[in-house]
Amino acid sequence: MSSKQGLVLGVYSTEDKDEVKFTPYAQKYNESTAGKLLEQINICGPVKAGQARIFWNLGQYPAVAVAGLGDASKWDELDEIDGAKENVRIAAAAGVRALAANKLPEIVLEDLEHPQQAAEGATLANYKFQSFKSADKRTSLPSVRFAEDASGKEDWQRGVIIAEAQNFARVLMETPANHMTPTIFADTVRERLVAAGAEVLVHDEAWAKAKGMGSFLSVTNGSAEPARFLELTYKGSAKADEPCVALVGKGITFDSGGISLKPSANMDQMRADMGGAANVVATMLALAQLKAPVHVKGFVPLCENMPSGTATKPGDVVYAMNGKSICVDNTDAEGRLVLADALCYASTFQPKFILDIATLTGAIKVALGDCVAGVFSNNNALWNAIHEAGSQTGDRVWRMPLFKHYSEQMCDHGGYDLNNLGKGKGGGSCTAAAFLREFVPKGTPWLHVDIAGVMGDCSDQSYTGAKGMTGRPMRTLVEFVTKASGSI
Repeated sequence: MSSKQGLVLGVYSTEDKDEVKFTPYAQKYNESTAGKLLEQINICGPVKAGQARIFWNLGQYPAVAVAGLGDASKWDELDEIDGAKENVRIAAAAGVRALAANKLPEIVLEDLEHPQQAAEGATLANYKFQSFKSADKRTSLPSVRFAEDASGKEDWQRGVIIAEAQNFARVLMETPANHMTPTIFADTVRERLVAAGAEVLVHDEAWAKAKGMGSFLSVTNGSAEPARFLELTYKGSAKADEPCVALVGKGITFDSGGISLKPSANMDQMRADMGGAANVVATMLALAQLKAPVHVKGFVPLCENMPSGTATKPGDVVYAMNGKSICVDNTDAEGRLVLADALCYASTFQPKFILDIATLTGAIKVALGDCVAGVFSNNNALWNAIHEAGSQTGDRVWRMPLFKHYSEQMCDHGGYDLNNLGKGKGGGSCTAAAFLREFVPKGTPWLHVDIAGVMGDCSDQSYTGAKGMTGRPMRTLVEFVTKASGSI
């Protein structure tokens, strides 16, 4: 065995603080050391949940990180999460980071009794955005692989594919806006998705104008960068005539607020205002690489929201693809304007259901914080499906209201059909969802996912880290689309 390899093993918490309960794989490894691993753990004391302790020169690996899996029952029912799986993600990340901190270039993981989740935690933790650092100043990341004699190689590989796709979303979101314009985003996505077996069409502004997408195009008026509209298709289903699932993602590659200019503090974060687009792209990448038996189409309107002499002005009225007129009272409420036309276009394909996802409102973070995405839906079966998916993936969702009250605030106007701001105070995420509802045909099952709260710098997931863009809740989308596509 190479002197540069480290192994991650799992150990559970028990009611008896002095008792050590290994995973089956770790138990066998302990036996291979003639019990010396257990002896060392007992000397140092229990390994707490989410922590890792390294032992040197015990068995065939020079370094062994024992990671605490905790006790899944400690998760409260109200947490609405599969605690056993989440503990595995946390432990795998802790083990990988501990060995990486000790400069081990090769890390091997056991299955931790949940190989997919072990792969997710390890892969998401073994990530660092450093594309613009000088080569000699970059941190070298270790290689991570599955133990050859562990169980569940297919599940492990599934976890790697999904987590690597989420890391791709993180890169798209983190990249500075001058290096991730609508054109660069489109070219980057086309290269990755076509290689995975998906179809990618890149539409230009002339195409959007011909489709009557005045709402979308009004947002790009102030920018020198041309807008793009991505149409993505992955067809893994056997039925030639099976309706698609439609995913719509907001793709504002930089949001200054336009004429309704944002405050300068933290405006750089708005490079990630295309987080919805990144989630759609990464979801379709994962589905294609997994060869999932689903038919999915993605719709991604891409543009910048900038101020200039040609920018849309507060009070301007524009027309969406479905003919509805919109008064743009605040140019910083632009996400709903680009999504409106994308929803209209997606509906022309008569999908099974539509899911749109966007870093849409700061109000959702005020309401829910940084640990959960808000979901608005006109279909209870869809809500139940995505809620269960979030519980399984650890990227949870919470249902928000779609009351008529909010629709009245957006639509009760004398001179035009809608205003892009609500009449009342508060409920900003709810009025935004009510606005989008006006562009979904009646009878079409639909969900709107507001991910502004989980866009970046989240404090709830140790494996994605507390700093940087997250790519969340992409794993929930993969789980949801895979399960819901065949049941809704």
